[in-house]
Amino acid sequence: MCANAQEPRLLRWLDCLTEGVGRAIAWLVIIMMVIQFAVVVMRYFIGINSIVMQESVMYMHAAVFMLGAAWTLKRDGHVRVDIFYRRFSERGRAWVDLLGTLFLLIPVALFIAISSFSYVRSSWAVMERSPDGGIPGVFLLKTLILVMVGLLLLQAVAQLMRQTLIIRGKLSNASHEHEEVL
Repeated sequence: MCANAQEPRLLRWLDCLTEGVGRAIAWLVIIMMVIQFAVVVMRYFIGINSIVMQESVMYMHAAVFMLGAAWTLKRDGHVRVDIFYRRFSERGRAWVDLLGTLFLLIPVALFIAISSFSYVRSSWAVMERSPDGGIPGVFLLKTLILVMVGLLLLQAVAQLMRQTLIIRGKLSNASHEHEEVL
């Protein structure tokens, strides 16, 4: 189950989308490990080098990082300095998360989108390829930057909705029950 049945339909849909992308992209980690192992075995034991296989590991790593960012946000898995945060009430944490989303996450995501748009567009204009004869889809790799921003912004909408419901007392937040024990 990717969302709480008490939540509004749009919030459930956004969370399910993020959860689905995250779960799907997580499988790339296993595939990436297998291919990296094969690259090492081929290079050091058989004497064969494959640029395409090496680049595919880089592409998968980029996909895991960029497409998994919204999933990590949804699961509250990003690094947080919570000296005070963990002592706040549920509503206090919701305020911090809401303000952080409004004044940090959304502006940074929009800055990334605006500053990288021409970079991605110019890559598409020339259908950029690997200079080493590897994967002929560098333009697709660069497009992941904008996809990451889109997924982060969608999850930001879900975060704003969820935090607003918590502040208004219409939803309980169970996501912060994973506090570290020292």
